[in-house]
Amino acid sequence: MTRTSETASGTPSGPAARSGATGRGGTVARGGSVRAGGPAGRPDGSTGAGGPAGPGDPVTLSTEGLPGWLEPVVRVVETVRPVQLSRFLPPENGTGRQSAVLVLFGEGERGPELLLMERASSLRSHAGQPSFPGGALDPEDGDPQGDGPLRAALREAEEETGLDPKGVQLFGVLPRLYIPVSGFVVTPVLGWWHTPTPVDVVDPAETARVFTVPVADLTDPGNRATAVHPSGHRGPAFLVESALVWGFTAGIIDRLLHYAGWELPWDRDKQVPLDWRS
Repeated sequence: MTRTSETASGTPSGPAARSGATGRGGTVARGGSVRAGGPAGRPDGSTGAGGPAGPGDPVTLSTEGLPGWLEPVVRVVETVRPVQLSRFLPPENGTGRQSAVLVLFGEGERGPELLLMERASSLRSHAGQPSFPGGALDPEDGDPQGDGPLRAALREAEEETGLDPKGVQLFGVLPRLYIPVSGFVVTPVLGWWHTPTPVDVVDPAETARVFTVPVADLTDPGNRATAVHPSGHRGPAFLVESALVWGFTAGIIDRLLHYAGWELPWDRDKQVPLDWRS
């Protein structure tokens, strides 16, 4: 499978068109700086291009050279507060399993897109759900309060989808969030897929499929709904690429679209019921 799903050729639409950028035109020129200690930066404030690294090598963040249409996302990373993303925040006592996901933006035939995967139905946690690549931090990933989440996000994406980390520039980190049902404390790591390579299922025991979704489809009001779980939980959902994206992943996408100014009015009364196995 190539990195792009079945999409039709056409002119860029959605956020790329509204920002005035077409193709790879325009860049975010910020000198590669990130705010130390803020939601966008590492605790030491270091910067650089994200990519593969051996034990002890730094994996850092850079906003230098990003396409212009990512400017609103960079602003979100720099300014968003945890409570603006979710009401589920990490326990104050420090419990929870540290993990990270890679929110990877690329550019396909229909403009900006996101890389997603569908988890295998045999997994114990979040089986069968579309999600960002990611997983728990391993000891070799390093400090969970430092560059550990950056390493984990790239490592997990490579293990799950075959992604080549050399083609990824990490440019931001969102505040840590919590998934109560599984006890994961999740750090969303944002990246720019500047040099795309083929991706596909690496281990069928973990991943059912790998696919990309145009941002234009995610902002399309016809593809949006509210997912309703039998427990009473309600949250945003996206019906895209023959998949129902809901839960933690949909929540992150929903908030990024909203605060980046890409969200279009949609019918929040349109419901998609979930079952107890969800």
